[in-house]
Amino acid sequence: GARMNLRLAMAAASAALAAPLSHADTPATGGAAVEATIDSSVDAAIKAASVSPAPQADDATLIRRLTLDLVGRIPTASEADDFVKSTDPAKRAKLVDRLMASPGFARHQAAQFEVMFNPEGDARGGAVRDYMAGALKDGKSWDTMFRELMLPDDKDPKQKGASDFLRTRINDTDKLTNDVSVAFFGVNVSCAQCHDHPLVKDWTQDHFYGMKAFLARTYDAGGSLGERGFGIIKFKPNKGAERTAGMMFLTGSKLDDKTAREMTKDEQKAEKEATEKAKKEKAPPPKPAFSARGKLVEVSLQKGNSSFFAKSIVNRMWHRFFGIGLVNPLDQMHSENPPSHPELLNWLAKDTAEHGYDLKRLIRGIVMSQAYSRSSRYPTESMPDQRLFAVAKLKPLTPMQLSTSLKIAATDPATFEGKKADEFEKMMEQTESSARGFASLIAVPNENFQIGVGEALLFSNGDRVMKEFLTDGGILGRIKKDKDEKAAIGLLVKAAFNRP
Repeated sequence: GARMNLRLAMAAASAALAAPLSHADTPATGGAAVEATIDSSVDAAIKAASVSPAPQADDATLIRRLTLDLVGRIPTASEADDFVKSTDPAKRAKLVDRLMASPGFARHQAAQFEVMFNPEGDARGGAVRDYMAGALKDGKSWDTMFRELMLPDDKDPKQKGASDFLRTRINDTDKLTNDVSVAFFGVNVSCAQCHDHPLVKDWTQDHFYGMKAFLARTYDAGGSLGERGFGIIKFKPNKGAERTAGMMFLTGSKLDDKTAREMTKDEQKAEKEATEKAKKEKAPPPKPAFSARGKLVEVSLQKGNSSFFAKSIVNRMWHRFFGIGLVNPLDQMHSENPPSHPELLNWLAKDTAEHGYDLKRLIRGIVMSQAYSRSSRYPTESMPDQRLFAVAKLKPLTPMQLSTSLKIAATDPATFEGKKADEFEKMMEQTESSARGFASLIAVPNENFQIGVGEALLFSNGDRVMKEFLTDGGILGRIKKDKDEKAAIGLLVKAAFNRP
């Protein structure tokens, strides 16, 4: 019954988008069309499934959710009070625009991208986070960031750290191949490395090695990224003789590559000499006349191929703000794992590509939707299928969100009041910076909110919690001076949970 309801809902969502908004109705910026399309599709699916959606979250919950999702912290007590008390009908849009314009937006979203690129917590991922923070601050489009991560220019100060995405994987080309496919195209091709995928007809060894052919020429040139102008990939299929893999994108689009050959001894000698010279000069070796990585970027963004790139980032952003993707798992975008709302995913991917892969437009549309702002409380114990987005999904806080929020909650709220915008943002940056040490003690939680014994002990009796958050220099010092217990409790709840 639940599956049938979801199928009906998916059909209804498709029908709702059969006549999408025209370009005349689509603003150049702002994402209002994104917001309207999301709600049209999601509401149609909920109705078709005969489900009652949860009510809209109250203002105190909404500002808390938006502030955590957009800038990675809870709001201060005065921020929450001002928002709740405001009668301005445009207050939500103004809040979203203020948060997205703040430096904290670039920092928090960059931290989220770091987790996306390095889910295993790569120790050197910080450089990529720094690059992403700068790129987001400068308003770079997603396709530009993709190009710079895949074809980094170490001489450009604005691309500092971008090369670490490739450099940290350079000694394992199989991992590099899969990580590029997962991060940018939403496809895990690792199961097609030793044989055609046993469960998914879309992925064969040709796809894995076809993608590897774009990346296998990249090598470590003494700490810098080098790329050979020639190379060949061979693999042994389950049956038959050894085969040579040509460059082939995930769509099956093949390239006629004239450089697919072994390097001559003279070419190998020239490469070695160029690498040694580059080491001495602390510079990357010369770029090849033909860049296989450059060709991958070009091919993947071409019409007919770009749907993988566009759908993957839309699905990633949807997951970031809803806690579950339109396609789940995020690295399983293939024909046998359809999206919950296929037409919505197609529309958002097309719209994002047509608007220059502007992530701010996409994010603004998502967080301004009624689907995003539903309450996480549901009136009955029986919850609807989470893929309908009829009720908000509870999401665990990241280590930095939790640590920074603890710092804010433990500070006397008066500290943040009456500050000019620049001064306030500087305080938030300092608070965030001071929270990094404690955040390093906290594990990234899974969706079931499970933590280890060490973290449980840290919060139950760790002296660091006492020293960092429970001192007389913060909110506790203030309430000790106030003998009104009710007022003290009210202040603590307001500071920690942003509600009365």
